[in-house]
Amino acid sequence: MSSLLHITNGDAFTTRLNSMGLKGDIITWREMLCEGKTLTNVGSESFWKTRFDFFHKNYKVSKSTFIERTLKEYRSLCNHKQQDQIVLWFEYDLFCQVNMLAVISWLKANRRHAEISLVCSGKEDETDHLYALNDLTTDQLHSLYENRIILTQDDIEYADYVWQLYCSDNPIRLENLTDFNNYQFSYLAEALQAHLKRFPSIKNGLNLMENDILQLAINKKPATKKELLGTILKNQGFYGFGDMQYQRAVSRLKPLFTSFNPVRVSKKGKEILDGKNNYYSSLRDKEVYLGGALKYNFLYNTASDRILKL
Repeated sequence: MSSLLHITNGDAFTTRLNSMGLKGDIITWREMLCEGKTLTNVGSESFWKTRFDFFHKNYKVSKSTFIERTLKEYRSLCNHKQQDQIVLWFEYDLFCQVNMLAVISWLKANRRHAEISLVCSGKEDETDHLYALNDLTTDQLHSLYENRIILTQDDIEYADYVWQLYCSDNPIRLENLTDFNNYQFSYLAEALQAHLKRFPSIKNGLNLMENDILQLAINKKPATKKELLGTILKNQGFYGFGDMQYQRAVSRLKPLFTSFNPVRVSKKGKEILDGKNNYYSSLRDKEVYLGGALKYNFLYNTASDRILKL
């Protein structure tokens, strides 16, 4: 068994990494901890039960699929006990950054003596474009790998602390973090800001992402639902979500559309977007979590960029 272990952000990049000829074994972290309830004790029985319940209820994932896809890979990670170097491959977006925090929290508890390093893609040139790992050339990936960031004990402790806050029942604690510049996580501040904007806004009860979906539907006038989803994926900023997540988001907003073929927003949808109507009570669900917090127990004030507890 190699003394080097790579932990990647998903299957597509694992395939790519396999083709690069780097030394070491590869484990894929198959989770999306940016959605659904999370517990601080990553990898515990209660942690996986909570995650399975979320996937089963919201994405109709069967127990056998969950075991085969997620738990088998996690058990493989548990069995890699000898590696003294662990390289994390993650990206700038919220999806990746939350998974990264959870993995570092697990490594802090279970691989105390390993050297942990981070390869994180994002701003790779003079433009404002943010790059996913799979957007980069093999030469660029090799360069990022050669210049990977060795995480200090302080970095590891900090990532674990932010993970505990993400899993807490009050997102205001996350909002009060200000010392990002002291640690080697270049994209964490923006990703957490994107997370906080997922709480419903005071203005109309929709969060930033839901407002963006309606606005894109009006501005871009997509001909089909598939085209709408493609437009959302291309314009999603720091979220890094996939098709499945946006399918669910559009389904929640379905009453605000008169048609999906072509895509048309209803009069009520336009009024909500303009702040003349509020959709909070229609969306409110007492079982929807963002990390450890109940989504509809908090409001986001877009005027002050602050979270309010209801």
